[in-house]
Amino acid sequence: MAIIKAPIGRRGFLAGTAGLTLASGGIGLFGSGRAEAKAPMLGTKQPGWYRFKIGDFEGTIVSDGRLDLGKATDQFPDAPVEEIQAIMDREFLPVAPMMLEQNALIVNTGEKLVLFDSGMGSAKLFGPESGRLMASIKASGIDPATIDAVILTHAHLDHCWGIMADDGSRNFPNAQIYMSQADFDFWTDEGKLSAEGFLPTFVEGARRNLLPNQDRMVFVEDGKEVLPGIQAIFTPGHTVGHVSYVITSNGQSFLNVGDVVHHYALLFENPQWEFAFDTDPKQAAATRVKLFEMATSEQLVMLGYHFPFPGIGHIRKAQKGFDYVPMAMDLS
Repeated sequence: MAIIKAPIGRRGFLAGTAGLTLASGGIGLFGSGRAEAKAPMLGTKQPGWYRFKIGDFEGTIVSDGRLDLGKATDQFPDAPVEEIQAIMDREFLPVAPMMLEQNALIVNTGEKLVLFDSGMGSAKLFGPESGRLMASIKASGIDPATIDAVILTHAHLDHCWGIMADDGSRNFPNAQIYMSQADFDFWTDEGKLSAEGFLPTFVEGARRNLLPNQDRMVFVEDGKEVLPGIQAIFTPGHTVGHVSYVITSNGQSFLNVGDVVHHYALLFENPQWEFAFDTDPKQAAATRVKLFEMATSEQLVMLGYHFPFPGIGHIRKAQKGFDYVPMAMDLS
């Protein structure tokens, strides 16, 4: 006689294990059943950092915490709602809130200590979980005063507002600041303080963090080395002067994409989708496809500022769009 096996749900599993508890004199699979002292809930989060190699360079990812961007359907307003829902369901993620990590990269080249992007600072415009960058840097064993360069992919609040401390001092007092002149000019333009929407807030914060550092500002050029082993690739659209960076050492190359792509599940599969915070959404989508094609053809490892921590992975072509494949973390 054939035996038909039905799927076992949680209720059936628990019913099946109840007999084991009784048969063993009250000692079940999950403990003795005796009352134990209750440990208090801690409710704290540790600083986040992860160290790895890029050829002869040493990389460290330091977390500034997560951002709450509200509903995914609001952030991709022209994308089909049902498709967003299906993708998020498949990834076991909620449509709301859509949470994005902030993975800032520090590279020690042996000659220079370089930080890419600086997080939100103390601002909480996207929820309470950001603002952990300085604690993460110190927990990783790095003194912020030893950072020689802060390289910005662009001048949005979650990338440049951590340059200055709340008391007006510099968080990285010995660092030069590298960025595109187009982004500096756009996001420090006083005339935009009277604009509509989120622009005035973004500009005010950029001015507060960038203008005090004009004497140590270095403007990068497309295709040129910013520092030995670090090449600027202009990738406009998310902002007018957005820059991605290729980091190369001893035959290994990593692509720091910045904000060319935000969400690992939505935008790899649908790189043509437009994102609400893009300055020029159509240009951003075209840039995204072009950069993905370059990364796949050159087999570049990707470093994603907003990918799941620590944000390091591969990209490959898929039947529809592309796939993002996280790298296994080496904790040895």
